[in-house]
Amino acid sequence: SMHEFMEYFFQPSYQRLKLVMAAAPSANAGWKAIKSDSLILAEGGNLLLMRTPLRDPAKWNEYSVAVRDSAGQLYKAARKKDFDASRKSYEQMLTNCNSCHKQFAGGKHMLAP
Repeated sequence: SMHEFMEYFFQPSYQRLKLVMAAAPSANAGWKAIKSDSLILAEGGNLLLMRTPLRDPAKWNEYSVAVRDSAGQLYKAARKKDFDASRKSYEQMLTNCNSCHKQFAGGKHMLAP
């Protein structure tokens, strides 16, 4: 089910990323964690495109691409160790996730930075 896909694929990466995005990493391990989970979430956006629902498929695809792209921007910013840009991309990714959750999950499972 989509709920299980979100719970077991997206949620662990989101939870790890939430912890490491609380403050600028002081060591390479923190940046590596951001890069790893941002790539996982970007690829998750591609996987969402393969699971388009019958209701509002264009909107689903729009949100899926937006999540993929903002997670990709997060990865690029983390490669540069630019925390301000990383934080901006991270928050944009969550905005994209939450927009989808509002439309397709009745506003449940809202994510906080």
